[in-house]
Amino acid sequence: MFIATLVGIFKYEELPEKYGPYVKYKASLEDKTIKEDEKIAVLNITGTESYHILFIKSYQNISEIEEELKVADAKLNYSSKKIMEEHL
Repeated sequence: MFIATLVGIFKYEELPEKYGPYVKYKASLEDKTIKEDEKIAVLNITGTESYHILFIKSYQNISEIEEELKVADAKLNYSSKKIMEEHL
């Protein structure tokens, strides 16, 4: 199992350019239109060069995020989980 570590939470309009393709890919999977002020969490999957994207408004609680990560064979680290809980 991989460990997911929070890189940051960004508004779409402030998102660093290197995460753009990951965000656009996730939005296309969810058939989602991204708003400029939408908050997006970027998670680094430790041991890979991959990122997991979370559109924060799409989740009601941390367990929904944990379930999504389980499918990707990943688990949030403790400090990332605590920060994410504050934003939900």
